[in-house]
Amino acid sequence: MATSADTSAPVPNIKLNRRVIGISIGAALGGFLFGFDSSVINGAVGSIQGEFGLGDALTGFAVASALLGCAVGAWFSGGIANKYGRIRVMVIASILFFISAFGSGFAVGVTDLILWRVVGGLAVGAASVIAPAYIAEVAPARFRGRLGSLQQLAIVLGIFTALLSGQLFAQAAGGASNDLWFGLEAWRLMFMAEAIPAVIYGFFALRLPESPRYLVGVDRTDDAAVVLRDFTGETNVDARLEEIEKSLGKDKKRSLKDLRGTTFGLKSVVWTGILLSVFQQFVGINVIFYYSTTLWQAVGFDESQAFLTSTITSVTNIVVTIIAIVLVDRIGRRRLLLIGSTGMTFSLAIMAIAFSTANVDSAGDATLADNWATIALVSANLFVVFFGATWGPIVWVLLGEMFPNRIRATALAIAAAAQWVANFAITTTFPVFANIGLTFAYGFYASMALLSLIFVYFRVPETKGMELEDMHDDIIVKRGKFVGATVVDE
Repeated sequence: MATSADTSAPVPNIKLNRRVIGISIGAALGGFLFGFDSSVINGAVGSIQGEFGLGDALTGFAVASALLGCAVGAWFSGGIANKYGRIRVMVIASILFFISAFGSGFAVGVTDLILWRVVGGLAVGAASVIAPAYIAEVAPARFRGRLGSLQQLAIVLGIFTALLSGQLFAQAAGGASNDLWFGLEAWRLMFMAEAIPAVIYGFFALRLPESPRYLVGVDRTDDAAVVLRDFTGETNVDARLEEIEKSLGKDKKRSLKDLRGTTFGLKSVVWTGILLSVFQQFVGINVIFYYSTTLWQAVGFDESQAFLTSTITSVTNIVVTIIAIVLVDRIGRRRLLLIGSTGMTFSLAIMAIAFSTANVDSAGDATLADNWATIALVSANLFVVFFGATWGPIVWVLLGEMFPNRIRATALAIAAAAQWVANFAITTTFPVFANIGLTFAYGFYASMALLSLIFVYFRVPETKGMELEDMHDDIIVKRGKFVGATVVDE
């Protein structure tokens, strides 16, 4: 049996150089497009419904269709990254983002709009896999958490930029459905604006060095040594290369067969990654603010100020993500997740209780008494804070680093695909939950947050400061760390 990894051992005094920060930011641009593409349709959905004469069901599917592309893109990106490299996946994603931007902007009907949204989803899925994998593979162990968190920071910046640009286009045209430039309606230009960051992403991707773990896997050891020395800041390159070689094994070919294990057919570490992804979505982060306008109106905001409330939420997300970047390499991934799960459980439970007191009119709109409206509003924003400072960025950090070198890209692809499927499931079931009652909806999300707390406590190890070569196939957790064949909260 292998010896336990010792995460308490002294960490070499490796400095964080500008080069590794630069290439991490370049890779995280995929996260920016991830957030932009996911949110850009929000400002256009009303105009699309009117332009193409869509009913509510078809409008909902047009909005959610990108999520299906995300799952497919995530699923296949791991295999492509293993065969052709991490950089080529980034370039492919940038091309797909560019095509989707203009395809969606020039859509002549709902059918081709859905097609172009799915193409954009393929790019989002690929970006969601390759950015955390690449950053984890180039970052020094002691700084990997904060560099990996750049992915989530880029996502929330992308969301904010999409909301802001959409609002600016709509205001300039006097409405999203009105013509603005070149005889095109403002909502079409909202989509086309994505082409600009797509080109920038592709340009930067072509200038990034390839992952040293991939380079060793294709027998380009000399090139890997250069990246480790010049970008990662590795002080003992030969020893690190030897450890990478050993972790990859003799057979360097990669396939889904590498994920096979004794836990329901998969390695336990793969299941841990899948469940982290599912819980990240099942707490309801992507639907929790469907009723945010009601909450803000209850404390004095006018309905026309919906953009302001969305902006406040987006800025909050950005601020708490920065907090996560500061804390992740200091107090660890596992502790942040435990704090986040606890906070989300209580804030969502309070929201469920608050909406149990609501009066619902014939249109289905919920009205809360003044005190409960304020409590629900505060709880909703606390939920965003707890999620944004913990589960939002930390899951991406863990997915990028927790898998062994041999299976990282493939396992991350499976976990990310599961995340997008879970996202689609939660998004499409929310109307059903809302019809049953908002108390039921928020109660369900609160129960998922509680389950996530139990799951993290028993199944998620601390990976702070561990080298990627010390990650193992199977997870046995005792008081927060791997033990036995694999890491032990002191």
